[in-house]
Amino acid sequence: MLKVEFSEEFIQSLTNEIKNQLVPVLVQELKQQELPPLLTRKQFMELVGISPGKCNELFNRKDFPVTRQLGHPRVPTKKFFEWLNEDIDNRKDLGLNYPYQAI
Repeated sequence: MLKVEFSEEFIQSLTNEIKNQLVPVLVQELKQQELPPLLTRKQFMELVGISPGKCNELFNRKDFPVTRQLGHPRVPTKKFFEWLNEDIDNRKDLGLNYPYQAI
């Protein structure tokens, strides 16, 4: 059986090269997929993957970050992710198995 060994220096060099090439691509990809500061009801339901009924339930919770000052309900994106990370129960209510982070 063939056994290949690499020096720490080579591994570090390879890691740095991958990082230098990949990070700019990932940053560009993230910028293209940025969320708006305020989510419409439809955008929110698509992002979280919930039904209109569940959306109504959340929008009527006292602790849920929704504003109605602009006419139709809007969800402040940053406040939503902060709310989601506040308590694991909030994630369970939405049926999310993976954490989002507020940036």
